[in-house]
Amino acid sequence: MRQQEDFTRYPVSFTAAGRRLAGEMIHPGECSREGSPHLVFLHEGLGSVGQWRDFPLSLCKRTRLPALVFDRWGYGKSEPCDKIGDVGYLHEEALNSLPQVLAHFRIERSILVGHSDGGSIALMFAAAHPEKVCCLVTEAAHVFVEDVTLEGIREAVQVYENAGLRERLAKYHGDKTDLVFKRWSETWLAPSFREWNIENYLPKVNCPVLAIQGKDDPYGTPVQVDAIVRQVSGPSSGLIIPDCGHIPHFQARELVLQAMTDFIVPSCLMV
Repeated sequence: MRQQEDFTRYPVSFTAAGRRLAGEMIHPGECSREGSPHLVFLHEGLGSVGQWRDFPLSLCKRTRLPALVFDRWGYGKSEPCDKIGDVGYLHEEALNSLPQVLAHFRIERSILVGHSDGGSIALMFAAAHPEKVCCLVTEAAHVFVEDVTLEGIREAVQVYENAGLRERLAKYHGDKTDLVFKRWSETWLAPSFREWNIENYLPKVNCPVLAIQGKDDPYGTPVQVDAIVRQVSGPSSGLIIPDCGHIPHFQARELVLQAMTDFIVPSCLMV
């Protein structure tokens, strides 16, 4: 393993789609190839930069690539969002906000790593901007709504109200915590969201795709991975991890790091 000292990490604050956002850049210094694509980490529906912990840095060290990790609108250190029940919020992130984020940092080629909501965003962005995506990894991504997803969210509401989830999330979202949780839970549980489906985007995804899912994910089943792998146009593979829930990059960290590295490095060298 190379020493950490050749990596530079620094916070960034910027504006995209008219919103003030925050994040972190990671650069591997002199060891990176000129013009290398950037890893771009897209967090889950209750996530933030802080909740990735050191996973982005670890993947940068394995791949020797620079990275951008950022809080989407409403999360972490970014500007609050009080829009609740917006069925199109993932489309807005993929088709309007993310292109502006990448343009701000002049990232012309990206490797998207999306967890849950972030995986759905990654797929839609890759469909709309194939020239900007070298490859992408999804973890626990949804392309349609399952009954198990809604049941998992209903259980999360109980945990939020009665078992300390609010306090755990507040460490990352501060006084925005209630808005973050309501936006996620009430949007997904709204009757109008039951028909949400992004499978029509999948045939337009022509880059290599690795779709990862925990077998015991309370928010989705392996049919999500099957739908992604079967319908994207580019090379694709699925990884179902036994004894793993909704956060494979923590619950099966070494396996996921190695799988992502083995997938990303050859894909990066091909472009």
